[in-house]
Amino acid sequence: MYQLSTAKETLDLASVNSHLVDYSAEAIVDWANQEFGEHLVMSTSFGIQSAVMLHLVTQVVPDVPIIWIDTGYLPKETYTFAEELTNRLNLNLKVYQSEMSPARMEALYGKLWQDKSVESLNLYDRIRKVEPMQRALKELKAEAWLAGLRQNQTKFRQQLEYVNKQGEHYKILPILKWSSRDIYEYLTNHDLPYHPYFDKGYVSVGDWHSSRPLSATDGDERDTRFHGVKQECGLHLPLSNDEAQSLDSSQL
Repeated sequence: MYQLSTAKETLDLASVNSHLVDYSAEAIVDWANQEFGEHLVMSTSFGIQSAVMLHLVTQVVPDVPIIWIDTGYLPKETYTFAEELTNRLNLNLKVYQSEMSPARMEALYGKLWQDKSVESLNLYDRIRKVEPMQRALKELKAEAWLAGLRQNQTKFRQQLEYVNKQGEHYKILPILKWSSRDIYEYLTNHDLPYHPYFDKGYVSVGDWHSSRPLSATDGDERDTRFHGVKQECGLHLPLSNDEAQSLDSSQL
């Protein structure tokens, strides 16, 4: 196992990623746990394929704090799916919500998703997702954050490595190189469920108002999110000024 001196020191990302390139997903999780210990957290959206990371990570680090950002606009099936997986996998779930209620947000800004503009969607994401995530990372004293991003999901994610720096935190992506077949085989081998919306034709699911089933005319799976005007929700985007311009094509 490749060892680094201490999580408090700045990691040499090029060196770390060159050593992790041949590691299995489980080995990457184990490395992260040894490196960051109690300062390691995980995030989940309880999306279509979330059972993979939830199972994989907790087999290695059973008590890892798992951050779930509840926007208040999720489909009821997501809440029941989350309850099912939390009980089955005995998850150490930490639920965070925006300090601004949905009712207050709508009173002040309207239904931000309705005009389908990047600016309005970005504001929505900052209020409902980014702010509570930043608060969660601070309160849980996180230094590193495990997430289930994969390179074949968005253009932004194609440039990512197994270990990345996002703001003050390290983002660790154990299944970065996995294909859709790898996901399917892991779910099947461990008898894990897809989100209920998978049977309705969804390949990605977030808030009820900004997700839809895949259609024959979609050029990319992420076209089914955010009315097709962006690919990311903001949780996984860097926070520097230059990289923040990716908000125009991204945010969860």
